Amino acid sequence: MMITAAGKRTLQLVAVICWGLVGGGVGMVKGAGEEPAARDALVYKDGDRVQGIFLAQVGDILLFKSDRFGELRVAASDAVVVRADRALAVAKPEAVAAAGETPTEKQVQAAADRAEVERLKIWEWFSPWVLTAKVRNYFGPWHGRFAFSTELVSDSVRRSNFAVDGHFGRKWKSDEVQLNMRHDYAEANNLVTTDVIKAAGLYRHDFSKGRFALYRPTVEWNSASKRGGVPNDYVLLQQEVGGGFNVLVRPSRTIRAGISENFFDVWNSAPTADHTSRAVASIFEEMELILPWRMSVAQRGVWYIPIGSQRDGWENRVELNKKLTETLSVAVRHEIRRNSPDGAAQDYTRLKLLLGLDF
Repeated sequence: MMITAAGKRTLQLVAVICWGLVGGGVGMVKGAGEEPAARDALVYKDGDRVQGIFLAQVGDILLFKSDRFGELRVAASDAVVVRADRALAVAKPEAVAAAGETPTEKQVQAAADRAEVERLKIWEWFSPWVLTAKVRNYFGPWHGRFAFSTELVSDSVRRSNFAVDGHFGRKWKSDEVQLNMRHDYAEANNLVTTDVIKAAGLYRHDFSKGRFALYRPTVEWNSASKRGGVPNDYVLLQQEVGGGFNVLVRPSRTIRAGISENFFDVWNSAPTADHTSRAVASIFEEMELILPWRMSVAQRGVWYIPIGSQRDGWENRVELNKKLTETLSVAVRHEIRRNSPDGAAQDYTRLKLLLGLDF
């Protein structure tokens, strides 16, 4: 039979269409009976996951072909790979044993892989990187630290103390807000010697030419205070209003100095209830330094100017902080207060070691 060239092309086109229909139908039937292939997962230490295919590990580098970002090269210390065969379990050996069957090697391996995945999830929750991400997401633009310190000493006197410290802060282009809270508690031979709750705030606004203004309220409640052996429980409200100059402002160094007026209000509950008020001027300086090895120093000193027969007083606080990880830090804080002009607060010198959670 003689077939023209046009007829040959027509037959070829019909054959291609038929093959596509038959092959596509077979593929559809085959695909309908199979589950979609599982993907490997690249899990970073901050909890982020990337789906794809694990290629290989070369030395300390993980080679991973992601579905969205192409081939990735990640240090093995920064992420782990969860294989698809570990994430998918065939059957639980306990259920197979309950049915009177002996679990196969594949089923035992699947159970072990499930345990590995669960262990990885627990590791993610307690990882410092994951903890940092969770806390930061919760507080948003606010940054700060939760810290605590405790000590138990038994010699001629059994002493114990506990301290909790919290700091929140946020900065804008020309404004800064801080909130600080602290509770110090101490006992000696089961007698309370220190029970102080202190809360302080700060609002600072920067003007042009290095000038700034601040408002710093402080509330201190001491329910275990004594002066001359007599109980002296009190609530102190100090409001500091002042301004000054930014002497030095650098990314790693900041020095400020200024003058302020302090308004003291004291409510005593023991030995007798009374209320006193007074105003005292002061000179202050502040310093913040960023040091190598993820260390920082913050210091603030205040000198209360004497008026008339009143003695001068001063306060100073310096803290050395060392970041162990992005989340954990350790700090040494030294505080001293002498001749506070409020007339109620005790003089003290404190040195504390604090373990903190940063966010």
